[in-house]
Amino acid sequence: MDGSLIPETPGQARPYVIVVGNEKGGTGKSTTAMHLIVALMRLGYKLGSIDLDERQGTLTRYIDNRRAYAQASGQTLAMPKHRHIERGGDKTKTSAEERGRAKLRQAFQDLADCNFVIIDTPGSDTYLSHLAHQNADTLITPLNDSFVDIDMLARIDRERREVQAPSPYSKMVWENNNRRVVAGLPPVDWIVMRNRLTHIESRNKREIAGLMTQLAQRIGFRVAPGLGERVIFRELFLKGLTVLDDAAQDPGQPPKPSHISARAEIDALLETIGLVHTAPV
Repeated sequence: MDGSLIPETPGQARPYVIVVGNEKGGTGKSTTAMHLIVALMRLGYKLGSIDLDERQGTLTRYIDNRRAYAQASGQTLAMPKHRHIERGGDKTKTSAEERGRAKLRQAFQDLADCNFVIIDTPGSDTYLSHLAHQNADTLITPLNDSFVDIDMLARIDRERREVQAPSPYSKMVWENNNRRVVAGLPPVDWIVMRNRLTHIESRNKREIAGLMTQLAQRIGFRVAPGLGERVIFRELFLKGLTVLDDAAQDPGQPPKPSHISARAEIDALLETIGLVHTAPV
C-alpha cells in the first residue's frame, strides 16, 4: 500500500476518508457523494472532496454548478475544498500512473486540514480508483436495485437465486483491504447501498433483499438503505444543490414531501455509517 498518499501531520488528526465507488456507471455515486459532503458540512465538519473521474467529472460539475448558483443568487452556500484529478497527455501507462499517483498524493496534502475527505470514483476499473480504495476508511458502494447491478458484486445463479462466486470488483476490494491491514491500518468499513429503490413492494425487490443478505455475509459488507428514485435529484444537480440545502426549498413554503423523504434517507445513511449524531472536535 502506498501509505504516503495521506500525510501524517504531528498534532493533527488524519482526515477520515470516505470513498464512493464501484465499477459501474449510473448508480448515483456522484449524487451520493455530494449529499454526504453537504450533510457533513451541515454538521460543522471541514470537508475535502476529490473527483477521480478524469473524463466525466460529474462531482466536479456538481460543485461548479453550486458555486455558480451561489454567485448568481447571492446566497451563501457551504463549499468543500475540491480537487479534480484531470486526464493528462501521458504517452505510456506507466507515466499516466505515476502522474495520477503524484496528483492524488498532492490532493491529500492539500486537504490534510479537513475532517473528512470524500472521493468520487469513475464507473470503471482504473489505477486511481484502486489507490482510493486502498486509502478508504469507509467504502460506500451505491447499487441499483436490480440483478444486473448485483452482478457487479458477485456471480449469481439466476435460476436458483444463489451466490456462485465473488466478482472482480469484490476481489479488488478484498485485495486493497488486505494491503491496508498489512500497512497497520484498520480494515475498510464496506457499506453497500441499495440505491434508487422503488416505493412499491414487489417480488423482485424481496428477492434482491434476500440475495443482498447472502452477499453481505459471504463477501463481507454492511447493507444500508439508499436514495429513492426521485426526479428532484436530477433537477437539483443543475443548481448544485441537495435536498439538505435550505436554498432548495421554495421560499415561504413548507418542504415538499419528496424533500422530507429524501432527507430522511440521507439521515438513515449517516446513521448506518455512524455519523448522524456526531460533531467535530
